[in-house]
Amino acid sequence: MQYEQDPNANTWAMILHFSQFAGYVIPIVGFLAPIVIWQLKKEEIPSLDAHGRNVTNWLITEFLFSILCTILIVVGIGFLGFLVLAVLSFVFPIIGGIKANQGEVWKYPLTIRFV
Repeated sequence: MQYEQDPNANTWAMILHFSQFAGYVIPIVGFLAPIVIWQLKKEEIPSLDAHGRNVTNWLITEFLFSILCTILIVVGIGFLGFLVLAVLSFVFPIIGGIKANQGEVWKYPLTIRFV
């Protein structure tokens, strides 16, 4: 999906995706920052709503996958799952941010839709 909008909207969408990386400095901020940006700016920038929904769905899905990986540690494959999840958690926001800067809404693969 592509929106015609001003570059400022694309910048905010990119920031929304990249704000997940704040979690590397302060863990809970990486989860809360995208949601806060989405909620504060979605009325002002309508296209940001789709980005916010995609990122929020990914964050919830990522949390559920981490719970699953924790359980799978008992069988010995949880560590591999955490490794894959770590790579996806790094790569997906980068792709989403780049696409957002180009004016596209990118849906994160493997994401369960909640909102």
